[in-house]
Amino acid sequence: MPLNKDESGRRWVATEVLVPGTPEQVWQAIATGAGMSSWFTTTSVEEHVGGAVQFNFGDVNCGEAIQTGRVTGWDPPNRFAYEEYGWSGDAPPVATEVTVTSRSGDRCVVRMVHSLFTDRDDWDDELESFEGGWPGFYEVLKVYLADFPGARSALVHSAGQGPVSELQAWRRLTEALGLAGADVGERRETPADAPRLAGVVRRVHQDGHNRDLMMRLEQPAPGVAIIGACTVGEEALAMVTIYFYGDDAQQIADAEQPGWSTWLRGLLQPEPAGT
Repeated sequence: MPLNKDESGRRWVATEVLVPGTPEQVWQAIATGAGMSSWFTTTSVEEHVGGAVQFNFGDVNCGEAIQTGRVTGWDPPNRFAYEEYGWSGDAPPVATEVTVTSRSGDRCVVRMVHSLFTDRDDWDDELESFEGGWPGFYEVLKVYLADFPGARSALVHSAGQGPVSELQAWRRLTEALGLAGADVGERRETPADAPRLAGVVRRVHQDGHNRDLMMRLEQPAPGVAIIGACTVGEEALAMVTIYFYGDDAQQIADAEQPGWSTWLRGLLQPEPAGT
């Protein structure tokens, strides 16, 4: 849906997705820290109105990136709302409302609305980017709810930045991981000189803002991997996010994180000039 505006100064974007699961299972996934960390990013939520919300998007290579806010609505298992502050310079707070509506066959519609009040157009592009960013994460949410509802999870996240174009970053990343030209439904695995991934490609997406590929993992453990590239300022960013599920998920993630951080650190950097 496009950016919406009304006479009160409210601007908003909305997305919705049909997911498997009961309202209680979906609520756990979209309104708790453990749940959101299983398909989005490392998250903590104090589960009451006025409670703190924190999203951690940072990594060892690119530095800390923590976004904070406060819970403004808490009505399990129907409605979760929060406001984030300082999300973009002097922008006013952005409010997010997530609702869960039950459908037949143990399915639910999740609707997410981001809105802010301002008479300025300064943040319209960023607000619209929220809408474009969710579909990839929704695909992870579907896998989590279908195959691992309520399971323990742990996340590996790493990125590498460099003075190349987004397309160059995407090509370098996918070629190095043995994923170049991959099609949905194909089984792929990484070569011996890259960190281990093996599984079936579930999604390939490219547009004017970002490029990403999603795998349903068999190795090194059950889970989901998202491999992506985007533009940040005048450089490109290559990213890998892996969600592991199961009782030993944290142990596996702790073992995998250092290798991915090291591998991505130099991926987009220029090769040293010959002597």
